[in-house]
Amino acid sequence: MIGKYPAKLDEKSRLFVPSKLRSDLGDTFVVTLGVNCGHRCLTIYTAEEWQKLSDNYNALSISQRSGATSLLFMNAVECTPDKQFRFSLSPFLINYAGIDREVMIVGRAGQAEIWDAREFEAFEAENLTPEKLLASLEAIGL
Repeated sequence: MIGKYPAKLDEKSRLFVPSKLRSDLGDTFVVTLGVNCGHRCLTIYTAEEWQKLSDNYNALSISQRSGATSLLFMNAVECTPDKQFRFSLSPFLINYAGIDREVMIVGRAGQAEIWDAREFEAFEAENLTPEKLLASLEAIGL
């Protein structure tokens, strides 16, 4: 998944799935807590990626399945968009990510993120520097 897509939360706390992400996300996907460089956002996982994450979680010892790790699962929402490609977010997730009305949905390889638009602008301003871009490219082997 790639790209940036501005969107608006409607009065029923629904978002439209951007047309360019519809085939990548599939008929059902999961939205849960996210964080990127110290900023709160929401992470969208495809059903396949969520299953991998669940399998990894279930392979942990009981003591490792507590705390922040379990928060990802207890606050997750399974989303099946309606015929207009809208899906709902829970009030808790909206509050966690500080989402007002304007959002930015961004692709992030095998996942996507949902950001409050102002928070995303701050994230980009902090991280869109030649030094950080170079470090990121080196981290992924370029």
